[in-house]
Amino acid sequence: MTLLAFHDVFLSWPSLLDGFAMTIMLTLVSSLLGVGLGTLCAWASLQGPKFARWAIRCYVEFFRNTPFLGQIFFIFFGLPALGLKMTSVTAAIVALTINLTAYATEIIRAGIEATPRGQFEAAQALGLRPVQAFFLVVVPPAFQRVWPAMTSQLVIILLASALCSQISVAELSYAANVIASRTFRNFEAYIVVTVLYLMLAILFRELLAWIGHRLIFGNFAMAGQR
Repeated sequence: MTLLAFHDVFLSWPSLLDGFAMTIMLTLVSSLLGVGLGTLCAWASLQGPKFARWAIRCYVEFFRNTPFLGQIFFIFFGLPALGLKMTSVTAAIVALTINLTAYATEIIRAGIEATPRGQFEAAQALGLRPVQAFFLVVVPPAFQRVWPAMTSQLVIILLASALCSQISVAELSYAANVIASRTFRNFEAYIVVTVLYLMLAILFRELLAWIGHRLIFGNFAMAGQR
C-alpha cells in the first residue's frame, strides 16, 4: 500500500460530485438571500423606526459574536423543542443566511454611511420617494465601495458551509468523512476535498469579480447615476 493511494478516493467520485453540487447550492442560495436581507436590514438600521434599529443592532451583534456551529445546532436541534422542525438542508440554508445577513448588514451600512448625504437629498428633490431614492441612488455607489469586502464575506460563507456536515448535510466535507470511513484513506480523502474547496473558492471569487465588473461597477453603477 502506498501513502498517496488516491485510487479508492477517486472511485467515490459520485459522492464527491453530489457534495460539490450541494456546497454550490448552499452557497448560492444563502448568498442571494443574505445580501438581499442585509440590504433591507441596512436600510432599516439607518432609516427605520427606533425599535427596528434597536432590534437589528441586537440581531447583528448576536450573530456576529456567537459561533456559527452553535447557531446551526440551535436551529436544527433547538428549534424543534419550540415546534419548529426543519430538514437538515433547510436548517443549513437558514443558518448560513441569517449569519451572512448579520455581516452583510454591517458591510452595506458602512457603504451607505460613506455615501454623501447630498445624493439622497438630490434624489428627493427630483421627486423620488425615500425608498426609491435609497435603492436607486444610495445603494449602487454603496455597493461599489463595499463590494471587495462583500466578496470576501461571501467566500467565507462558502467555506463555512463545511460545518453543515455536522447536521448531516451531504456537502463536500460530509462526502470526505464518508469516503474516509469507507476506504480508510483519511489523508487522501481530505487532501482531495481540500483541493476542491480551494478550486471552488477561487472560482467563486472570480465569479463575484465578474459580477462586480458587469453589474456593480457597470450597469448597476449607471443606474445609480440616473
